[in-house]
Amino acid sequence: MTYLKIDHVDKVFARGATTSEVLKDISLKVEKGDYVSIIGHSGCGKSTLLNIVAGLTDATQGGVLLEGREVNSPGPDRAVVFQNHSLLPWLTVYENVALGVNKVFGSTKTKAERHEWTIHNLNLVQMGHAKDKRPSEISGGMKQRVGIARALAMEPKVLLLDEPFGALDALTRAHLQDSVMALHQKLNNTVLMITHDVDEAVLLSSRIVMMTNGPSARIGEVLEVDLPHPRKRLELASNPTYLKCRQRVLEFLYERHRFVEAA
Repeated sequence: MTYLKIDHVDKVFARGATTSEVLKDISLKVEKGDYVSIIGHSGCGKSTLLNIVAGLTDATQGGVLLEGREVNSPGPDRAVVFQNHSLLPWLTVYENVALGVNKVFGSTKTKAERHEWTIHNLNLVQMGHAKDKRPSEISGGMKQRVGIARALAMEPKVLLLDEPFGALDALTRAHLQDSVMALHQKLNNTVLMITHDVDEAVLLSSRIVMMTNGPSARIGEVLEVDLPHPRKRLELASNPTYLKCRQRVLEFLYERHRFVEAA
């Protein structure tokens, strides 16, 4: 049985008498432990698709199955990390993570166990030292680490990343990419990530899903990234497989860009 199945999903938004078809016949199978990136030009419905998997938006046609069960509402089995960290500013770093832990494990873990689990997940992203700070006292990259810790602490079956590094400077972005790559290697969790960054997609992913332009965006191509783990970005810079994958994604995106210019 496929772990996560997106099955013939269409999405149409209606506003009065006007309708707009964003996604058309999207089908994708994601196996347990996969790291799948979705890439495409702005307006191709990447975030809409992620929101459907998260249960935040309903599909117009088709649906999503996780371990054979239909996804039709938000749940802790699918944790989302957005580009904006979305931390509660009046809570400390520890309290922001503990909020989710208490919600998910309030009836199954003791208070001491929940405390240990909160600290464990902060340490996973190297933020244990800042547990008593508030979001206003830490950097953007640190805030995003806390957001990732909060998501991981819920032990989701699928981690959904919506351009999680998009608002960060290049150096911080690289550090966080390396951290997420190391976490995936350690936890073997299942990840679905939206990105605009070709190098990021090739570096992190086992597969890259390339979307055609909207409206009525479809999956244009799925690229297997056959690179062993752990991956080291400096070594990959001259790796033939890395360069071939990067070139194919760029070719696909540039072809779509020409279609937009010709329209």
